Amino acid sequence: MHHNNHIKQYIPIQPTAGNNGSVLYREFFPDVRLQGFIYCYWQLRAVQELPEAYNYNVVADGCMDVFFEMNNPQNSFVMGFSKSSTEFPLEGFFNYIGIRFLPTSFTRLFKVGAAEMSNRFELLHNVVPLLSEFITNTIKDTDSNDDIAVKLNSFFTGLLVNIPDRPDSRFFNAYSLILRHNGMLNVETDLDTGVSPRQLRRMFEHYTGANMKTFSKVVRFQNFLRMAKAPGNTVNGLLYDAGYYDQAHFIKEFKELYGTTPGKVLGK
Repeated sequence: MHHNNHIKQYIPIQPTAGNNGSVLYREFFPDVRLQGFIYCYWQLRAVQELPEAYNYNVVADGCMDVFFEMNNPQNSFVMGFSKSSTEFPLEGFFNYIGIRFLPTSFTRLFKVGAAEMSNRFELLHNVVPLLSEFITNTIKDTDSNDDIAVKLNSFFTGLLVNIPDRPDSRFFNAYSLILRHNGMLNVETDLDTGVSPRQLRRMFEHYTGANMKTFSKVVRFQNFLRMAKAPGNTVNGLLYDAGYYDQAHFIKEFKELYGTTPGKVLGK
């Protein structure tokens, strides 16, 4: 049975990516069977050698990522759920490939608790040796993005066979509610799913790497970014629609999750 149909698909946005002429970022998409688990594969590369270190900013998006450098695939990393924006200093020549796992997916695919990796990154080999070895043994530095997608698709579709259709329904009902409401709900009162708040919190941390409140905050922020891309929308007009009732609080939260002020980013 496929429950994925009525779960609102979560769409993570990485808007700051590649805003520097010498760094190129692009996303390419996995096999359609994987799209409930993996949002995209991505590439981040230097077009020419960078004359100085470049701070690459990743906004909070609720996801977990695996990434590796094409010339050194034996060192791959996994980055957990992040409750704030994160800066990566990059220098010289590089060509990174990444896999962006939708919330809950990393845990469902690999039976590894997301909580252990929150707000940090870790050598993939210590977490999922199977995937780390696959990357080391099959990715060649001459591979095109299409070649890489074919290889990764084959690895991940092979895993799908052993995956229960979805995790604990009490957790999943709460998780889908948050997505359906774009993070605009009171997690204390609106997530009545028949488990104690403490138990629900544990499940959330296990599957997403965050508690309900932090996860909802990121979902609401991501929804705001999506709305802000539409022409004609102004920050002040959107605040209320996106569930922010207090401008000062919004600005503080935006800075924390994006890394800079809304005015700088949206210029509206």
